[in-house]
Amino acid sequence: MSEQKPTPGLGGERYLPYAERTGGESLVYFTRDLSAQGLQRIYDRVKEGITGKVAIKLHTGEAHGPNIIPSPWVESLVKAQLPSATIVETNTYYEGDRYTTQQHRETLKVNGWTFCPVDILDEDGTVAYPVKGGKWFTEMHMGKNLSNYDSLVVLTHFKGHAQGGFGGSAKNIGIGCADGRIGKAMIHTTPGSDDMWDIAKEEFMERMMESAKAVVDHFGKNICFVNVMRNMSVSCDCEGTAAAPVVTPNVGILASLDILAVDQACVDLVYAMKEEDHKDLVQRMESRHGLRQLTYMKELGMGNDRYRLIDLDHGDAAITAQEAVKDVVPFQHTH
Repeated sequence: MSEQKPTPGLGGERYLPYAERTGGESLVYFTRDLSAQGLQRIYDRVKEGITGKVAIKLHTGEAHGPNIIPSPWVESLVKAQLPSATIVETNTYYEGDRYTTQQHRETLKVNGWTFCPVDILDEDGTVAYPVKGGKWFTEMHMGKNLSNYDSLVVLTHFKGHAQGGFGGSAKNIGIGCADGRIGKAMIHTTPGSDDMWDIAKEEFMERMMESAKAVVDHFGKNICFVNVMRNMSVSCDCEGTAAAPVVTPNVGILASLDILAVDQACVDLVYAMKEEDHKDLVQRMESRHGLRQLTYMKELGMGNDRYRLIDLDHGDAAITAQEAVKDVVPFQHTH
């Protein structure tokens, strides 16, 4: 595997405190209201560029996955604000419940994604989007049908991830818009390797972010990002019912027009929690070098890692990450 030296001091296992960041600030909206109403209220603040034919990129999850964004929340958002939108997904790189389009459609039904059209973007092949300023790619293969949409709502369940450390907006589109056979292989596997997951740590984060950049650049101003910090297992939704039990407290919903700012803010909120509340998720992020996602997005010019956190629950007051999580309660398993 080719070795690229990471930027000194910015290895993906190291958390960069806010005070050490430089550059501009973006707006990130925040509500503690984890409900269909909370989702609608926060989407309202970032929807200005969402016009024309609208795609909603979600991780719809493996069959019966317990931690995905509840489908009734999305249904109410679609009915109230995005009546002609389409949920978009791509087939998986690994063999499972979403490997072929036919399997994928069955799984969508099982998980309740039946209230609006769902477009499997790579059902009819791929399209190559340019990657500007990348170190690993000049282009990335996306599901072909992505080009049929004018706007993209990136609606993400923020959680841990086995390979990425964490999955936020950037992973949702970086992996989730890449097609299941070519694009995802470009990100995950060194050509000729017999281990399909051999690319890891910094190189994996960088490849994934370059893919995300291709999507962000394609949609320009017609994209927004909403991250739901709920049921945050250290496992991704791709692990379905096998996901590790959730131990991190639920936090709320964040949204921004800046992909880096929204993912950085979610990571900051995790780090701002008490040690006993965040240790599992922090360990997952640092052990996988997942924080490289953030520093590399900044190097690629994808946004700001500084932001103003706007508290929708308290009259749009600007708050700190510590204030946002000060009242979180230990995770309660409800069945």
